Amino acid sequence: MCGIVGAVSSRNIVPILVQGLQRLEYRGYDSCGVAVHAASLGAKQGGLQRARSTARVSELMTQVADDHIEGGTGIAHTRWATHGVPAVHNAHPHFSHGPGADADQRPGRVALVHNGIIENHDELRAELQAKGYVFHSQTDTEVIAHLVDSLYNGDIFEAVKAALAHLTGAYAIAVFHKDEPHRVIGARAGSPLILGVGQDGAETFLASDAMALAGVTDQIVYLEEGDLVDLQLGKYWVFDKARQPVTRVVKTVHAHSGAAELGPYRHYMQKEIFEQPRAIADTLEGVEGIVPELFGDGAYSVFKAIDNVLILACGTSYYSGCVAKYWIEAIAKVPCQVEIASEYRYRDSVPNPKTLVVTITQSGETADTLAALRHAQSLGLTHTLTICNVATSAMVRECQLAYVTRAGAEIGVASTKAFTTQLAGLFLLTLALAQTKGHLSDAQEAQHLKAMRHLPAALQAVLSLEPQLIAWAQDFASKENALFLGRGTHYPIALEGALKLKEITYIHAEAYAAGELKHGPLALVTSAMPVVTVAPNDALLEKLKSNMQEVRARGGVLYVLADGDTQIQSSEGVHVIRMPEHYGVLSPILHVVPLQLLAYHTACARGTDVDKPRNLAKSVTVE
Repeated sequence: MCGIVGAVSSRNIVPILVQGLQRLEYRGYDSCGVAVHAASLGAKQGGLQRARSTARVSELMTQVADDHIEGGTGIAHTRWATHGVPAVHNAHPHFSHGPGADADQRPGRVALVHNGIIENHDELRAELQAKGYVFHSQTDTEVIAHLVDSLYNGDIFEAVKAALAHLTGAYAIAVFHKDEPHRVIGARAGSPLILGVGQDGAETFLASDAMALAGVTDQIVYLEEGDLVDLQLGKYWVFDKARQPVTRVVKTVHAHSGAAELGPYRHYMQKEIFEQPRAIADTLEGVEGIVPELFGDGAYSVFKAIDNVLILACGTSYYSGCVAKYWIEAIAKVPCQVEIASEYRYRDSVPNPKTLVVTITQSGETADTLAALRHAQSLGLTHTLTICNVATSAMVRECQLAYVTRAGAEIGVASTKAFTTQLAGLFLLTLALAQTKGHLSDAQEAQHLKAMRHLPAALQAVLSLEPQLIAWAQDFASKENALFLGRGTHYPIALEGALKLKEITYIHAEAYAAGELKHGPLALVTSAMPVVTVAPNDALLEKLKSNMQEVRARGGVLYVLADGDTQIQSSEGVHVIRMPEHYGVLSPILHVVPLQLLAYHTACARGTDVDKPRNLAKSVTVE
């Protein structure tokens, strides 16, 4: 949800930078800032200037005017300040002053903004501290700024290129140096960044979204994964991930239309599927350890007091809750029940005042879930927590605790990135409960955090399977029925895959726990009904293989998403796509993505309205 705007121009660029931030406010943020090179407008001297705020962008605009901040080269940023408290010292842009105890007394040398999450920031921080660099924030971004400074030898492009080789994780960055007043370097890996070419080619821009440049330029270059870009006055160079110069197509984009937000994608749903690495990185930003306070003040006492969990949700959010049930009971050792919100409120239940009621909702305004929450509260269940994507929503206001996911605006009706970020938030809740209940060792915490920090990169690898799923979609396009199978934590993923196919292709699809095949659904299996099977290499794999044989024995055709070491091979009637890596307990977050892509490309092949499927709405605010 973070936003970046940058520019190199011969005019004062500050108004454009700040206005760009205003156009990105819809993403949500709780700090913002701008930095410029004072000498970039031709002054004989002048260093870096900066203004930062934890208020709105409008307040930043006033601060900039009061401080007379002007420059032709600059960068600006909005962010969720989750590395430490929302505070000015944690806000972007970050400066590096060079090593030494008196560094903050010297003029800044490097200015940098960053979206994403750097997985190895702790190791880099220790190395830089050993060199004498002093840190003034809790962010991973300041690590990048100091790293670039430490590698600078007269050429900011070369310093950034060298620094990127040391980074592990997802990022989009924009950076400039005091010794090069007409130059900004940008780079992206797992987080979006676009380049804008100004009128007459006299100025160049960077942004995380073309919307930030609406009214400034409609000439947009969508940088590709791994690209590095060098912006100077009236010119720019793009280098690919092999650091070879490349030419990227300049597109005319009218940023007030849907095309600006769609970029190179055909539909919002496809765009949002591919935004999942960034969305996960944003959702996990600032999580450097597992503490109950991730969910709000007083969370520790609440978690200590409860002895069971009740999850309330609808649709896709309900399936994320079903995955969480497995996690919470297996890892936190706390009994967990998952209820469809619209059913829970209309039945008699046995309330336990030691219940933690967890609601899950993308919009925070889902009528059935809000009503279920209020029903639970009326029964005396006062311990409430929500996993929600909208910080200002009714659900967040009405719950005692909250974890706000950072999926960004999701426009496609069929939820994708909201689902995977919900799973990320629910896994954090599982770990926090486990820690509070004494079931999470330091070693286990470190192992889980390492796995979560790797999720954006792992998701990026899964997205590379898209061509193989397009081929599957051609088979599915002519079908009218499909069956999805999974076991354990992947049974809800099968349910979600079937839901996606139903929502946007109008193919009738059902999902079953694979062991239930012989109790009825096997009667449906014919060669005309494709059977999608989620096959991770877990404790249930051999049982699942037996279920697959039951399908083949009846002439069914299998489409299998298998981990590489499952020993499941393609053969007649068995189509296998191999996942890039086995991901253990977090595997559901990865296995759902191919099912999203399968539904999407099947819908494209059938010619349905992908983003606005018939009879459905994005946010269900009526019962």
